Amino acid sequence: MTDPRNPVLAGFHPDPSVVRVGEAYYLATSSFEYLPGIPIHRSTDLRTWELIGHVATRPGQLDLADVWTGAGAWAPTLRHHDGRFWLVITVVGQGCLLFSATDAAGPWSDPVVLAGVEGIDPDLAWDEDGTCYLTYSGLMVAGGEFEHGMQHLGIQQVRIDPVAGVALEEPRSLWSGTGGMFPEAPHLYRIDGRWYLMLAEGGTERGHAITIARGPGPMGPFEGCPQNPVLTARGTDRPVQNTGHGDLVQRVDGRWFVFCLGVRTRSMTRAFSPMGRETFASPVTWVDGWPVMAPVRLDAPAPAESWHEDFADGELPSWALGIRRFAGEYANCTERPGWLVVAADGSSMADLRPTCVAARQRHERMRVTALVDASQGVGGLVLRIDEAQWTQVVVGQGSIRARVQLHQVVQEVSVPWPSDEATLCIRTDDPYTEGGRPAGPDTIIVGYLDGDTEVPLLSFDGRYLSSEVGESFVGRAFGVVATAGRVAVDWLHYDGVDAPRT
Repeated sequence: MTDPRNPVLAGFHPDPSVVRVGEAYYLATSSFEYLPGIPIHRSTDLRTWELIGHVATRPGQLDLADVWTGAGAWAPTLRHHDGRFWLVITVVGQGCLLFSATDAAGPWSDPVVLAGVEGIDPDLAWDEDGTCYLTYSGLMVAGGEFEHGMQHLGIQQVRIDPVAGVALEEPRSLWSGTGGMFPEAPHLYRIDGRWYLMLAEGGTERGHAITIARGPGPMGPFEGCPQNPVLTARGTDRPVQNTGHGDLVQRVDGRWFVFCLGVRTRSMTRAFSPMGRETFASPVTWVDGWPVMAPVRLDAPAPAESWHEDFADGELPSWALGIRRFAGEYANCTERPGWLVVAADGSSMADLRPTCVAARQRHERMRVTALVDASQGVGGLVLRIDEAQWTQVVVGQGSIRARVQLHQVVQEVSVPWPSDEATLCIRTDDPYTEGGRPAGPDTIIVGYLDGDTEVPLLSFDGRYLSSEVGESFVGRAFGVVATAGRVAVDWLHYDGVDAPRT
């Protein structure tokens, strides 16, 4: 078997949790304010992954209507025990939520809120007699808002009844790492008769790292690995930075791998990552009872990818995401067969719940085009990092208008357009240069097609739509938006390619 290909999951897919069941592997990642929530991928070789479903697929499973940017579904742990899949996450301000399913593809249960647990990044582990341990990062956020106060109690653990959703004891403190800030992402394993507690430290930015300790039982006491951190990219020039928040899995052939988050940084100082935190993997060997993790490599660019969506099957496509609500609330493919119809409700991309049908940007260079009919409204294409930083191009009411909003800075360009239909375009390209040096990770170009000719309306430095500037934990998403009335999209086409590294 060949090693996993990096990135394992391109586009923002952070906080990976992986479990093997028989000869298949299942991978869950964070989804934050997007719905459906918590994507589940499946593989038989750790290299080729298929999206088989989501955990939160119906109203009521995740209440994200008013979560702040970057909140929502955080840091899942996916496990399989006694013939059933279990997944536990945090929703800031709501607590730790536990789901279960007989099939990882779903349907998943409604969540059980774990009473007596206050923290983030929960982990599930069972000992030999069936006792379930919930280990978590004791970050307590007052009122669900960081700026209202925050206290960190280190790594905590309680025994729980997963069916009833209650803690069976008061939390105890465990080994909390080597002193790095934000000890988080705990995962507890029993391997060859020992129990291992693996953490992330240093924050999810450039200081991110994985550390590990071991002990005789699930409650410890734990001793730290003499080689900690066992994985980090801090202080290096590696193309994949921020490596941390990992989960271990043993392949069928006996080899071990760690799956972790990382970012593909770009620009002269490798300062910006437009796709945000993605999933990567690296091989693990064991020496004297400790894991030795190879630095996370970045593979050569995969072949260019193109796909064309014609909305012909009468259902929203599998890539379609809504922001803090399901896209099916305002979009459908049945009203006008072969078209995606999106209905505006007075919101804009600057609001928490825009009428946007979105997909993750997965390639460093991408071009998305769509044929839009605005005879009954105004709408078009959008590219966003969050509601404060986004760009769009829309058609309707006699013009094509391009807009970029970067917090309080707004630029808008408009040209007359006599037709109700237009082919709109957003793409990314090589960055601007200043004295021959790259000024950002890429350039974002917004416009339309006149025949086969692209007509740019505005362009700007892509650093402003990067995870470092946005500080929102997610990456870029593109999609269709309606800003007035009802707009229809005949087709949407995506071309993507990863830029070569030098």
